[in-house]
Amino acid sequence: MYKKLAVIVLGLNVYLGNAVAGGIDRLREFVDGAKTLRAQFSQTVLDRAGKVTNESSGTMQFSRPGKFRWEYSKPYPQLIVGDGQKLWIWDNDLNQVTVKKLSDSLGSSPAALLAGNNEIERSFTLIDGGDRDGLDWLQAQPKDRDTTFESIRMGFGDAGLQVMELIDSFGQKTIIRFAKVEKNLKLNAGLFKFTPPKDADVVGE
Repeated sequence: MYKKLAVIVLGLNVYLGNAVAGGIDRLREFVDGAKTLRAQFSQTVLDRAGKVTNESSGTMQFSRPGKFRWEYSKPYPQLIVGDGQKLWIWDNDLNQVTVKKLSDSLGSSPAALLAGNNEIERSFTLIDGGDRDGLDWLQAQPKDRDTTFESIRMGFGDAGLQVMELIDSFGQKTIIRFAKVEKNLKLNAGLFKFTPPKDADVVGE
């Protein structure tokens, strides 16, 4: 009875609709329904044997299309900014800035994928991943084999996107968990601009 009711109100009540929506539907709902977003994240990297090799955390913000700010605060500061045209990566400890075209970075940056409109559907084949741990999952397989990631999994809950799992070409797994997600805020445009420090070493374009 509940499932039938959920089907009837799908599109009118997002929470009831989520009861029957698959991972791919949840991704499209996320892209259509979150034009801006701010969240905290924690990131864990595991090697091929499953051993934790790195843990970090910070905040992320995006404004579609193509603008984002991914800021690591622990264990050391690092900043990744997409201004709609270019991708800027600033390593504070090294005082080094790497810059490249954003269009060339969609396969190598989770932030770029999240901040786009339909880049993930253009670049990846999407497969519903079913239910696990109370989340709706999808798996994204790259169409172009010459990419950083072998596969990406995304898990959606009541708050929207909650987890990303990325497997790279070396067999490493990166797990990113999102918390305190706030959608459709008015974000300062200056967050998505980056000017390299005068004494920084700039690598790339």
